[in-house]
Amino acid sequence: MKLRGLILDPSNDAPVVILREEDGSTFLPIWIGVFEAQAIALAVEKVELPRPMTHDLLRLLLESLEGKLSRIEIHTLDGGTYFARLVVETSGLPVHVDARPSDAIALALRVDAPIWTSKAVLAEALSTSKATDATDEERIREWLAKARPEDLGKYQM
Repeated sequence: MKLRGLILDPSNDAPVVILREEDGSTFLPIWIGVFEAQAIALAVEKVELPRPMTHDLLRLLLESLEGKLSRIEIHTLDGGTYFARLVVETSGLPVHVDARPSDAIALALRVDAPIWTSKAVLAEALSTSKATDATDEERIREWLAKARPEDLGKYQM
């Protein structure tokens, strides 16, 4: 998946990260917190701050320990909440670390790591109206405008 955008939900002004299949037309919106949205926006804009923010600190920690973020995986959709993990290579072995999708995306953007979403998550999201198969930006905007809050999933700390 690729980050397609970061928008505000018009019904409640909550930040929404929009992922899109690299070679497809499926959009996956994930509602996130304000601070996580700011961290993602800073990474997208490549803003350099004088002191490291949390996701920058994680990047520096990985580098210092000679680890590499191979990818992030959004692997589960349970009760409207998405679950993700970091796949970190250290000493040639993969280590899986539980993470919120928003934090995983913020870190992946900082280290240019791929964003994976399981086929099962995409299928479930499509079947429950939490995702849309759209061919253009206008269709995704229309879908978001018509979606009911209970269709969208929730952000969980």
